[in-house]
Amino acid sequence: MAPVVYDVEVDARGHQCPMPIVNARKALQNLQSGQVLRVLATDPGSVNDFQGWVKMVTDVELLAQETTEMDGKTVYLHYVRKK
Repeated sequence: MAPVVYDVEVDARGHQCPMPIVNARKALQNLQSGQVLRVLATDPGSVNDFQGWVKMVTDVELLAQETTEMDGKTVYLHYVRKK
């Protein structure tokens, strides 16, 4: 799978629910329609949180979710596009 191209990144590593989504919502306010936000989170619950969040809002689309290792920790990557 090709890497997802993103415009802005939010680092929410170390934050628990609901902060990764709160931080994402704040960042999305500054994006134009069509731009992509990448959110880094260490909270495993963020995977389900982002899936549920995009079902409740009309202006955001979840493009992809990935898991990677950074600094010896599991990091969950969430890519959302502002509609």
